[in-house]
Amino acid sequence: MAAASPASAPSSSATADATAVEFDRSMLSGAGQNTTDLSRFERGNPVMPGAYRVDVYLNNEWVGRRDVQFAAPSPDASALPCVTPELLRMMSLPRDKLSVDAQAALADGTCTDLTALIPGSTIKFDQSELRLDATVPQAWLGYRPRGYVSPENWDAGVAAMLLNYNFNAYHSTNAGISQTNAYLGLNLGVNVGLWQLREDANLTWQSAAAGQPSRRQWQSIDTYLRRALPSWRAQLTVGDAYTSGDMFDSIRIRGVNVGTDDRMLPDSLRGYAPTVRGVADTNARVTVRQNGVQLYETTVSPGPFELNDLYATGYGGDLQVTVTEADGRVKTFSVPYASVPQLLRPGVMRFNIAAGAVNDVSMEHSPALLQATIQRGMTNMVTGYGGIVGSTGYASALVGAALNTRYGALAMDITGARTSIPGQSSMTGESVRLSYSKIIPSTQTSLSVATYRYSTSGFLGLRDALLARDYARGGLYAAGTDPQLLANLDSFDPYQANVLNAAQRRVLLGYDTVNPATNQLYRQRSRFDLSLNQQLNGHGAIYASASALDYWNKTRTDVQFQVGYNNSFKRLGYSVSASRVRDSLGHYGNQYFINFTLPLGHTPHSPNLTANLSRDASGDMLEQAAVNGIAGHDNQFSYGANASHGDSAGTAGSLYGGYRSSYAQLNASYGSGSGYSQASFSANGGVVAYPGGISFGQQIGDSVGIVVAPDAAGAQVSSTPGLRVDRSGHALVPFLTPYALNTVELNPKGLPLDVQLEETSAQSAPYAGAVVLLKFKTSSGRSMIVKATQADGQAVPFGATVTDEKGQMLGVVGQAGQILVRGVNDAGELSVRWNDDDGTAHGCSFPYAMKARKKGDGTAVAFEQLEAACKPVAMARSGT
Repeated sequence: MAAASPASAPSSSATADATAVEFDRSMLSGAGQNTTDLSRFERGNPVMPGAYRVDVYLNNEWVGRRDVQFAAPSPDASALPCVTPELLRMMSLPRDKLSVDAQAALADGTCTDLTALIPGSTIKFDQSELRLDATVPQAWLGYRPRGYVSPENWDAGVAAMLLNYNFNAYHSTNAGISQTNAYLGLNLGVNVGLWQLREDANLTWQSAAAGQPSRRQWQSIDTYLRRALPSWRAQLTVGDAYTSGDMFDSIRIRGVNVGTDDRMLPDSLRGYAPTVRGVADTNARVTVRQNGVQLYETTVSPGPFELNDLYATGYGGDLQVTVTEADGRVKTFSVPYASVPQLLRPGVMRFNIAAGAVNDVSMEHSPALLQATIQRGMTNMVTGYGGIVGSTGYASALVGAALNTRYGALAMDITGARTSIPGQSSMTGESVRLSYSKIIPSTQTSLSVATYRYSTSGFLGLRDALLARDYARGGLYAAGTDPQLLANLDSFDPYQANVLNAAQRRVLLGYDTVNPATNQLYRQRSRFDLSLNQQLNGHGAIYASASALDYWNKTRTDVQFQVGYNNSFKRLGYSVSASRVRDSLGHYGNQYFINFTLPLGHTPHSPNLTANLSRDASGDMLEQAAVNGIAGHDNQFSYGANASHGDSAGTAGSLYGGYRSSYAQLNASYGSGSGYSQASFSANGGVVAYPGGISFGQQIGDSVGIVVAPDAAGAQVSSTPGLRVDRSGHALVPFLTPYALNTVELNPKGLPLDVQLEETSAQSAPYAGAVVLLKFKTSSGRSMIVKATQADGQAVPFGATVTDEKGQMLGVVGQAGQILVRGVNDAGELSVRWNDDDGTAHGCSFPYAMKARKKGDGTAVAFEQLEAACKPVAMARSGT
């Protein structure tokens, strides 16, 4: 793109608004003799005419990246940015507000200054960052929420293949019987344009033991094709998906789903998988399931654990958690995973339409299903919502409203349903749900969720109705359970096939919805959920969560709760908690837990001492002590040791260690106790294949960035601790926020002297699931210091311009004719240009040749020093 002529260049701009200075040459070496014309430096670092690819900011918010033409208003002036209709469109500035003359200037292609178009505006260019900052009075802007990125600047990324892997191997020896379990979770993907194919699956394996053969099972959790629909602020999914759980039960279907994607809203306009917490007595294997599908498995250390990295599978369906201790004991509990209505901003709408066949492993049949829901913010105080769902033999409709009041957020909805169960009369009923949320600043009370639901005897929710019809049609309800888990239970005493009947196994696995004695479905009458957090004015905090369920055809009320208190005394932190849990046979009991934590030092890498005391539902006491910490410059190492003693578990101990590299996360553990031993190894990470290479890294999120910085091996990616550019000049940035501006920076510290980062930051607003390239311009080559003299023996003038064979400017001459150049070839020719005080142009050139670099020499070498005689070249007088 050719530079605009000076005659058409803008006459003034904030780019040139620098305080005028005048150089006192007598302060230079030799009292200022042998210096050239320095007037072009009297207004700061000059910008040369031409096209620059810049990041454009409007009122300090990024709006996009594009090529912008710069033109100089006069030969000795710095070039200024030319505003074009395309640049105005990128900044969403309305052209109809411009004057007639300004619109005419834009139409005829004149290089125009922004300040001449919009009164009160400014435009500045930071050449070192390639950043163009424009400021415009608010009156010229429409409503622009904070964090807004125009959809035209969303990056679909490049064609790529993605893989997340999570491997865990667990070997245990108990009572002389050894067994090994292995789990490999895979999340695969292929991107082509805006289309994205995804497959989530896992492979489990169990070695032979106690006369039982080895077992292996491959399980495909879901397969789907998706595409963003920016104009609808929605996403299309074809294949396996979960229906929205905002209003009805979340059901896994195989079909088509179109739903609003709130991530397309900026952060300021955005309206969940829950965290799983529990306590392990030993190095235990934790398995998480939802609706009979195994979602996750990992090894945890003794003591309290927290799993907050589950993949979201929908908004509904309680999680069933199984904790398998090293000595064979099994504990199970559930984590509520239900939705509550949410208020929306005025004018914001959320919708979801799903159609397909039910694809649930708990059911033998796959009836058709259609569901549609909608929510819309009516005013600042009222949000209305409703939906319908239909399946073979079932129909339901819901209507409700959410209110934002000074007394808190309140939502109320009513659902009507009609269910036809083969062999029984039709059932009709209603269900009313009330939800309340409130934060009370004066008492520091946070009532996160309080929900009450009441259902008439004839009401069945969507999932209960589907299960009832499947059971009535001869579907084997227990057949939906995980056969691998049943096999695992059979291998341990006393959980053998001749001890547990089918009903007990259903209870054990959490499937106690069907009454095995009457083959009836337990019909829920009411449910109450509560989550509360109370700060105590600097004296710690109390938290509580509870749920209570009762049924029309069941006398027992199912109650689960957790309540705790945490605080600190100087450097000692402590907490106490009580919870109601269910054992492996379905019996409920209360568990109590006390925890103390003390840092063993005052540095960031000081280890922590943790002591725990717990009492389980059977009354057994367990005492634990552990030391754990992190090490390494990037905190890449983790370690720990644990010792415990229990009434029934006896004495035990364990060790664990972990290492986080730029390419994977590795963990290992070993433990032993009374009659048993355990060892485990796990590895997880991500792999991305794309045009230009294959990158390995930590487990990747939904959107991924690939740093492309040629020859910049060793540069640290500041946004991701421990991540560095590899020898191919690439680095895998595992997590980017979709539809929002992400800034990734490179730290040049540690780069060799012959490599320069011409850009230290890159920005992108990727589509969800995209793989985007974050390109950093680098220059590489040899570095040298040249002392250049003219034919008469005088040094070349201070301030003269130095260019290479291609005319690319490399810098200016320093005092005493010294020239520092970087990024040049082993040999070549450099040119020097300057004007004297009366404007006469002068120039000279000289060849250079550096010593050959030996094979295997490192690149971080000192500058090579050369002396050169600069031979005169003919020059035309400036301005002719």
